[in-house]
Amino acid sequence: MEAILERPKYECLLFDLDDTLYPFSAGINLACRKNIQDYMRHHLHIEERQVADMCLDLYKEYGTTMAGLKALGYEFDNDEFHATVHGTLPYHNLRPDPVLRTLLLSIPQRKIVFTNSDKAHAEEALCRLGLQGCFDGVICFGTLNPCNGPSAFRDGNGMLFPDETFPDSADLNESDGFRPISPILCKPSIEAMEAVTRIANVDPKKTIFFDDSTRNIASGKAAGFHTVIVGRPTLVPGADHALESIHNMKEALPEIWDGQDRSESDALLSPTAVETPVAA
Repeated sequence: MEAILERPKYECLLFDLDDTLYPFSAGINLACRKNIQDYMRHHLHIEERQVADMCLDLYKEYGTTMAGLKALGYEFDNDEFHATVHGTLPYHNLRPDPVLRTLLLSIPQRKIVFTNSDKAHAEEALCRLGLQGCFDGVICFGTLNPCNGPSAFRDGNGMLFPDETFPDSADLNESDGFRPISPILCKPSIEAMEAVTRIANVDPKKTIFFDDSTRNIASGKAAGFHTVIVGRPTLVPGADHALESIHNMKEALPEIWDGQDRSESDALLSPTAVETPVAA
């Protein structure tokens, strides 16, 4: 007699990339911040004494320092900025993660990376982690902020995610008259969350959003996602679940695998498949 498979509760999983699919201890975050500050000094000629505080304040206010710089009227090439900021990151600290790869491949739902970083950084990080082919697509800076009007971004698996043309930046936060508005669309803005639902064609109520940022989690919850804070042992405002490591998905969220053939899931997650330890 054939087993009756229940319809899964979730249809899509959205994953942040940096400090979510790998730990903060990899040092990418701190190196990226240093490179941003160097760019502010050498390319934008911002005074040394202002750089560190300004970098942090703009990150807090706008989601990324880049978005804040654009809001303040600094003009620079987006591709040049990303190439400079990501060009010397310690990618060698990212090692293949066969445990996470096996876990991701066992998940029956669609899986999408959602990152504020550019395409080149996302591809490099996923390659270093050995996670090529684990995701159905990547939504990144270029997807949310197309430079040449509507186009399409094809991920490594051949899946197309169309770029969108958004309203003028003045329309995005028209009720907020207390700060300059950035032309950059990024997390944690609610507009970015809503854009992802349109681009990936997902139902927020059937989507789980994994991120290490408390602000992103709060916005994800406001957009209707089920939310998981990663890298913390306890819940934060807006989070439905908390994971100290992304490797703890199976224990914390067994419902992801509901409706899947148990024999298939068990085979993918057998002890022999996950015996390699990973620091998290």
